[in-house]
Amino acid sequence: MVGSYGEKRVLNIVVIGTGMYATGRGTSGYGTVLPAISEWQRDNDHRSEVVFVGTNGKHSEASKQKSEQLAIDTGVKLNVSFVPDGNVIDRNTYKQVLKEIPRPACAIVVVPDHLHYQVASDCIMEDLPLLVVKPLTPTIAEGVELVNLADDRSLYGAVEFHKRWDKANLMMRDKIQSGQLGDLLYCWVEYSQRKSMPTEIFKEWTEKTSILQYLGIHYIDIMRFCTGATPKRVMAVGQKRWLPTQGLNAYDSIQCIVEWKMKEGYQFTQTILTNWIDPETSSAMSDQKIKMVGTKGRFESDHKERGIRINLDNSCVEQPNPDYCMDY
Repeated sequence: MVGSYGEKRVLNIVVIGTGMYATGRGTSGYGTVLPAISEWQRDNDHRSEVVFVGTNGKHSEASKQKSEQLAIDTGVKLNVSFVPDGNVIDRNTYKQVLKEIPRPACAIVVVPDHLHYQVASDCIMEDLPLLVVKPLTPTIAEGVELVNLADDRSLYGAVEFHKRWDKANLMMRDKIQSGQLGDLLYCWVEYSQRKSMPTEIFKEWTEKTSILQYLGIHYIDIMRFCTGATPKRVMAVGQKRWLPTQGLNAYDSIQCIVEWKMKEGYQFTQTILTNWIDPETSSAMSDQKIKMVGTKGRFESDHKERGIRINLDNSCVEQPNPDYCMDY
């Protein structure tokens, strides 16, 4: 962003959340949000202040170390801070930061699903435009309320559905919207993650979400994005077998069927198969595939098979996604 005389403008950022997705804490990577802000800084050379807000000072320190290492790896320096610090544990630290961050500023909400409504509401009430990681909220009522709150204050708000930028999904969208697949008949999706996701990484809030709400929602959004269709009817069933043996009252897997109606009036169905109990030896954290079938053809995409396999001593075969927050 450049002013009328070429001066660099400032857009300060509050990131609420310091976990795996925000900073890569607890993993070998840097998460998604921190690298994205780093690339934004590289491309624009902003003099902006970035504040990551968590609830635990020890977690803040771990995230700070991630930020420092990322700066070394990329050569991009961020004016970034992490709160709370020390041994402080405070779930309301973010509220003070929202009030004190110099304007203009925006907020990125990266907290567990069940906290989205409250945290996003607080951002809106402080007149901060915001980006919320998916899903927006666990319930329709909460989602509608957030939209109304933002509209009342003329604030911009968005949900971070990053799969809309996946090259394979963009290609599928082009094939659908150009009519090359004909009238759509059905879509099949399989999406799963390793057991460590619900039992270690998200253990504190696994019981407050589901694999469909947390992960499968991506491909419900992709269907809307690619087709413009409207969901008219939905059915889902699930199984609780393994996670309850780990002390977690949560579904191992959920199978969902969504009936969509196109603007032209006809309907097609989408079947979504999800689980988060894949073996830890799986070659990727996420195993995902999609097939779209129409009257004139089909589109198939395997999002784990990206053409790369890495096999090293003392480790399992890995199939990384080179387009998703990889440091190389």
